[in-house]
Amino acid sequence: MIENNKKTILWIDDEIELLKPHIILLNQRGYEVDTCTNGSDAIELVKEKPYNLVFLDEMMLGMSGLETLAAIKDYDPNLPVVMVTKNEEETLMEEAIGRKISDYLTKPVNPAQVLAVCKKFIDASRISKEVFTQDYITGFAQISSQLFTQMNWTEWDNIYRKLVAWSLEIDKLEDGGLKETLQGKWIECNQEFSRFVELNYKKWIDYPDAERNEENPIMSPHILDNYLLPILKEQSEHIYLIVIDCMRYDQWLVMQEMLYPFFNIKTDLYCSILPTATPYARNAIFAGLYPIEIKEHYPQYWTVNSNTEDHKQNAYEKELLEQWLTRRRMSHKDKMTFIKIFDTEFGKKVEREFDKYMKNQLTAIVVNAVDMIAHSRSDHAILKEIAPDESAYRSLTKSWFTYSSLYNMLKIIATQKDAKVIITTDHGSIRCLRGVKVLGDKETSTNLRYKFGKNVNSAPKSSLQLENLADFKLPKAGLSVNNLIAKEDYYFVYPTDFHHYMTKFRDSFQHGGISLEEMMIPVIELESK
Repeated sequence: MIENNKKTILWIDDEIELLKPHIILLNQRGYEVDTCTNGSDAIELVKEKPYNLVFLDEMMLGMSGLETLAAIKDYDPNLPVVMVTKNEEETLMEEAIGRKISDYLTKPVNPAQVLAVCKKFIDASRISKEVFTQDYITGFAQISSQLFTQMNWTEWDNIYRKLVAWSLEIDKLEDGGLKETLQGKWIECNQEFSRFVELNYKKWIDYPDAERNEENPIMSPHILDNYLLPILKEQSEHIYLIVIDCMRYDQWLVMQEMLYPFFNIKTDLYCSILPTATPYARNAIFAGLYPIEIKEHYPQYWTVNSNTEDHKQNAYEKELLEQWLTRRRMSHKDKMTFIKIFDTEFGKKVEREFDKYMKNQLTAIVVNAVDMIAHSRSDHAILKEIAPDESAYRSLTKSWFTYSSLYNMLKIIATQKDAKVIITTDHGSIRCLRGVKVLGDKETSTNLRYKFGKNVNSAPKSSLQLENLADFKLPKAGLSVNNLIAKEDYYFVYPTDFHHYMTKFRDSFQHGGISLEEMMIPVIELESK
């Protein structure tokens, strides 16, 4: 359908004179209506002039309504066509729907029906935008007021959900002005959220899991106890735990849309531990322990330090999960399969062989694709061009999920009676736009959003200083005496070749620091329909 400033309608009916009252009413409401009495003339008009909507009589002399519909759709597949018919036979309706009819009205039509259809197909975008803008302005003001008050975790949960919902809605409206004002609000909220985390984080991690409430969020080490353990105790026969590395809440929402036909879905938000990085947060999930506790109780499984290759820092997730099952006195350890999907080919292999995993009581799957998308975008200019901002990044995520082995596996799981699925992530990511200089020696950790090392130093405005790692339930990293975690959308750059690396990593999606997008992350419960 071609966009134009006028609200243009083509009405095709071999008894068009009888429809004069409707046409006059539409003219009075600002719609420009062209008419014709047969399919052949209608097709010529569609080719000559852009229309927003077509009303099409089902029974006409010469070309039938269905034949005319097919010809119109061949020329312009996106032009909405509403069939007007006396025939209410189911077979006709099914054929019309199969030929991509947009809606239908049954004769005799009344003015209210006609106006409703016009608003639905011509004015819906304008009406939606007006209503959204009004709600947005009101909600925007409420958040601005809240930022001046002392808030708890639940209130931040609500604010974050609003910001994400607005972002998704503005994606559809494609309004640059609204997008710009919302981007400013994101920056303001992340500033206040960073202060909120600085004031409360140590209190959160000292709280017993049983006492979690609106003031104290569920943290990474509590995910299994709060979500997986109750299902295990129910003796459910088919349980799946899926951890998607580096998945933000907004990314989950665009994936979730595709799963509604197959599952009942419940989504909560929990808080990732600091640093919001895979070696810390994901090990904490599978162990059900904070990093300092993992190193104390299972030193053979804690391999996290600045000299260890990334893929080896999470080499013992299966063993940590087995230890958690043993501590919780669950027998599933011997009936569990643990799968890590690092690349497309292995994912397809798992998908092809998925029948054998459906016999397990517990199947744990780690999917690295979303994290790979984030890092690949930094390394490949074409991906940055394809996904220049958050909106496009969400779209890229949805494209991946649409054709992924994970989506196909979830559809297979949905066919399994009484299947229970927990999906979560270890951390999110933030689009980094502000580089800041950091000093440190060669032993300092390489992550752009946190630095653990000797005499690490940076501007206080951009980072949280961890004077004593044990206070944050983190094990000491070698001889480190100063440790920094980036706040908001800052990223650390060394003085050597500062401008080169400043440019290279600006506008990249990173994780490890303090932001809404990295710390407030989804945990989802799925039940097959």
